[in-house]
Amino acid sequence: MFKEISALIQKEILLEWRQKFAFGGMLLYVIATVFICYLSFRQIVDTNVWNALFWIIILFASVNASAKSFLQESKGRLLYTYTLASPQAVILSKIIYNVALMVFLSLVCFGCYTLFLKNIVSNTEIFLCVLLLGSIGISSLLTMVSAIAGKANNNFTMMAILSFPIIMPLLITIIKLSQNAIDGLDASVSLKYFLILFSLDAITITLAYMLFPYLWKD
Repeated sequence: MFKEISALIQKEILLEWRQKFAFGGMLLYVIATVFICYLSFRQIVDTNVWNALFWIIILFASVNASAKSFLQESKGRLLYTYTLASPQAVILSKIIYNVALMVFLSLVCFGCYTLFLKNIVSNTEIFLCVLLLGSIGISSLLTMVSAIAGKANNNFTMMAILSFPIIMPLLITIIKLSQNAIDGLDASVSLKYFLILFSLDAITITLAYMLFPYLWKD
């Protein structure tokens, strides 16, 4: 399975390289949105506003990044992949690639935030941990929803409808943790929220691993 996952990740990177406009569009969206916030606010003093805008940008970037996992796959390519690799390898490769992409976009967003709107995070280490776990959870969830929506004639609207209610617990936990990091609260205060976030990530990946084979057969 590890060889299959490695080969499929290489395929994703190759396809991304051939369609550089898609990656460039996501990168441009992140940078341009942060710059627009800078032109509008110049400086964000309220930590709640800073935190909310940051995760709004990340959420929309993640939707655009994860949606193409299955929504842009042709039936012929999916059938070819079906004959070569196991469904578990397919979904894990998609999740790993999307997580790596989201971590990169999140770091770019955080860097632009620091450049234009200043870094008001008191505990950067905890914030970066939240960024990593949040990217894993959001990417895993949206990748699975993309697979489900891909069966509905590649309906992007279906993906938006399905993802909104189930992503809310994850977002609430992420926002709470990142706010604690911004306020500089002790790590012990955020421990229970980290456990919740880690559990949500583990449950999402496990469900994707277990349920995707049944979806893949159809």
